[in-house]
Amino acid sequence: MKTMSIKKSRLWMAGLSILLIISCDPKTKTPAALPDIVEETDAVVKEDNAPPILKEKVFEEELVVEDIEVLEIEEVEEPVAFMMEVETDEVIMASPSSFIKETNNESYAEVVENTFKRTSLAPLSTFSIDVDKASYSNIRRMINNGQEIPKDAVKIEEMINYFKYHYKQPQDQHPFAIHTESGSTPWNENTQLVKIGLKGKEIPVESFPASNLVFLIDVSGSMNDANKLPLLKKAFKLLVNQLREKDKVSIVVYAGAAGVVLKPTSGNNSEKILGALKNLEAGGSTAGGEGIKLAYTIAEKHFIKNGNNRVILATDGDFNVGIRSDKGMKELIEEKRESGVFLTCLGFGMGNYKDSKLETLADTGNGNHAYIDSMQEAQRVLGTELGGTLYTIAKDVKIQVEFNPTKVQAYRLIGYENRLLNDEDFVDDTKDAGELGSGHTVTALYEVIPIGVKSKYLKNVSDLKYSNKINNTEFGDELLTVKFRYKKPKEYESIEMVHIHNTDDNEQVSSDFRFASSVAWYGMILRESKYIQNQDIENVIALAKNSRGDDEEGYRAEFVRLMKSYDKVN
Repeated sequence: MKTMSIKKSRLWMAGLSILLIISCDPKTKTPAALPDIVEETDAVVKEDNAPPILKEKVFEEELVVEDIEVLEIEEVEEPVAFMMEVETDEVIMASPSSFIKETNNESYAEVVENTFKRTSLAPLSTFSIDVDKASYSNIRRMINNGQEIPKDAVKIEEMINYFKYHYKQPQDQHPFAIHTESGSTPWNENTQLVKIGLKGKEIPVESFPASNLVFLIDVSGSMNDANKLPLLKKAFKLLVNQLREKDKVSIVVYAGAAGVVLKPTSGNNSEKILGALKNLEAGGSTAGGEGIKLAYTIAEKHFIKNGNNRVILATDGDFNVGIRSDKGMKELIEEKRESGVFLTCLGFGMGNYKDSKLETLADTGNGNHAYIDSMQEAQRVLGTELGGTLYTIAKDVKIQVEFNPTKVQAYRLIGYENRLLNDEDFVDDTKDAGELGSGHTVTALYEVIPIGVKSKYLKNVSDLKYSNKINNTEFGDELLTVKFRYKKPKEYESIEMVHIHNTDDNEQVSSDFRFASSVAWYGMILRESKYIQNQDIENVIALAKNSRGDDEEGYRAEFVRLMKSYDKVN
């Protein structure tokens, strides 16, 4: 196979320019029909491909990785004079700034709100944890930009989990501790609220294992805006500056095809890593599937046993070449996760942000998903919470709650609609579930209808003929039993933990409980939930304001400000 040098690239581009001029129709001044000039291949740039979307004055080196040949590109200085888009048979010469037209073409998976379930018919509730926080920062972006918030962009569990809660760390051999509380529901006086919280063990930075990181960066035309590739470069600088000598970084980029722009480089050579990032430019279509394949190949080639092996995908999620569908991406990642390489997905930009695709990738790839709307959020995800973002302490974490039918008439899980599991999946170690990172907190809320309370949310059900409806009264003080299953990051057999919550465990609820309920309340209002009796936004704001507690970084105060500003324009 032949690769071409940058000198040849320049001659090729000059020749193409002359060809375009000669082939133009003199009347319309548009290019006449030309033969196809771009051939997409698996992670290979051929001589008949357009040059990589990078700057000039580069030297090249062929790198062969498990029969995949790619073009190695480093040391960049001069900007490319122009780039090309290829759409069907039409060839267009354009400046980078002309590639993107912001349209509201964002994509979110449909969320169908959880309903109340009768304990007598379905006493078990099973779901996977979710440490993603992308929904909240995305909503913040919309509020700050004066945009209307689509209902399906609101994932209440991600809003709740955006905030830190003051849970105690584990004191035993398990990687996380369990905390439960129960109290009144602020939006419905006839129900009760149960909060289940997890706190992951905080691992000191110096104790983190060596990292084998592959930055997989989208440099297609859709990444050209200031809040995409330029913000991405600044965000990754925060991560690079925290790397150690024993860590190594590779950089893979993709546009119309995929290629390696930085071979594995030690973390103490930050100047070289940052130089490679700085020289990236955006342009072309988006072969995301090919980029993912190549990134995993590089990660597997340089796999560190007992280390932190991870692909970090940074994109707006707009894949338009090769594998495109959420289903296709899911199948690809299901295959790749068996390698032991984890996945972090970082979303950027607006207008064509594909939340559903990135969430699918992260959930399937033993990973997490964050949306970076600003340098403030970049500092949080890749700075102060780097351990939680990059270092998994427990995988396939599942929760199963059994409600006591003598105390609870019905229940509903608030949020986690796309993380629900079948009851039998809880003990099935082949079923994938969420990952917990160092220091992560996870919170889930249940709204319960106590025994003897009439509710318009419960419809009559016919009596059962064959089932024995006599309840066990031995556990009179127990409201629920919650079970957890998890696996250690390198193991395949799950470990079970059990926690019992009694009705008299909480005489007075914490400020964390009240603040989490205010976030859930606001999320339900944004989603126009049918389960809210009190829709008064001022009550939500007051509850959040009065339960901020220890808010050292000011995120809870910011939440109050966001609610006030959105209420004024809607």
